[in-house]
Amino acid sequence: MVGLSAVIMLVGLALGHVSRLATVLVFLPAYAAGVGTVRQTAIAAVWVTLLVSGSFVGPHGGENNSVTAFVVTGGLGALAVATAAERVRRETELSRVRTAAVALQQQLLRPLPLRTDQVVVYGLYAPLEEDKLVGGDIYEAVSSPYGTRLLIGDVQGKGLPAIGAGFAVLGAFREAAHREPTLTAVVAAMESAVVRHNAFATGTGEAERFVTALVIGIDSGAAAHVVNCGHGEPYLVLRDGSGPVALDEAAGVPLGLDSLSQRPRTVQWFAFPDDASLVLFTDGITEARDRDGVFYPVGERLDGWRGLGPDRLAEALRADVLRYSAGKQRDDIAVLAVRRLHGTRS
Repeated sequence: MVGLSAVIMLVGLALGHVSRLATVLVFLPAYAAGVGTVRQTAIAAVWVTLLVSGSFVGPHGGENNSVTAFVVTGGLGALAVATAAERVRRETELSRVRTAAVALQQQLLRPLPLRTDQVVVYGLYAPLEEDKLVGGDIYEAVSSPYGTRLLIGDVQGKGLPAIGAGFAVLGAFREAAHREPTLTAVVAAMESAVVRHNAFATGTGEAERFVTALVIGIDSGAAAHVVNCGHGEPYLVLRDGSGPVALDEAAGVPLGLDSLSQRPRTVQWFAFPDDASLVLFTDGITEARDRDGVFYPVGERLDGWRGLGPDRLAEALRADVLRYSAGKQRDDIAVLAVRRLHGTRS
């Protein structure tokens, strides 16, 4: 700031129009108000006021012009300081809200890997706003009397507004996974939680949200079962090939929209061998695009990583997605790679 003002003043002196060029400096406090602290803005305002009003002192200036320049520039500087103070206040308040949201989310989304009696769950969670660690993707693995229950979900929306619906689904899943003997009953409890959350949200002026989700049950048998609530299909990665899990029926509607569907959600079964990795992910993977708008070929990529262990699959997938999309992440990303524990078959 000092260097720029010095250059402007020197050019003005050389051209004999110092007062005219000095008026350009009135924009410096406004710039400082947008990027700097209140103290920096105040210093800029005082500095510019002194330079501009002083530039009118001299044989061609006049006392009245100097006073007018002082009043106008000082007033604009005071306005810039007030603007900076309001900006800093809002940023501080928003930072506190985000800090609280991050703390809550870190308590509710347990760090990976997760382990139950039947499986180990590797993976990663990478929100779009990575510096804030807040996103709309959720996941969980619960040991229950009926085996392991897995959840991966994607709340409509991103960042802070999506957290409330995600918390509602997670809480309902954790409770119902222990209590309910069937996956459809677990999903029904999650559906009710989203409906209640949306009713509360509309009462406070917020938007309703739906949640796509996969709920998977794994016990000591050779197969696993799943209820798909509008989510992307799971994949199996085996040594002799990989691909989407073969299911007979299409996915059901997302959580929060069951009242609009004429077809009830159903449980479907699929083979889950001991040597397979079950890979689940949110649409931050499937909806990634390259520069030409072509969607990420997730099946092709997973088929090429048959030799990778589940502990490396998630990182490989995310890194490849970022390369494919030229480093631009457009949505939250959650990836789970699930492997059976040895010796869990009865």
